[in-house]
Amino acid sequence: MVVSGRTGKSGKADARAARKARLAAALRENLKRRKQQARERAVSHKIPSAEASAEGAETAGGGGPDFRRNRGGE
Repeated sequence: MVVSGRTGKSGKADARAARKARLAAALRENLKRRKQQARERAVSHKIPSAEASAEGAETAGGGGPDFRRNRGGE
């Protein structure tokens, strides 16, 4: 068994520790990014744009979207 540096760990253990540290850092960054996206979505829902409100007015009068497969055969 090869002992590396002053930690007394083998090369494989060092590689595992390095990988674990990289993954932990990547997970932290991903979580930060997802939280920021969620905050931005929450803010955008609170302040509706003029375009979104115009679309909402059109669909409210029509009864909503039609999800049937065969729409024309009535």
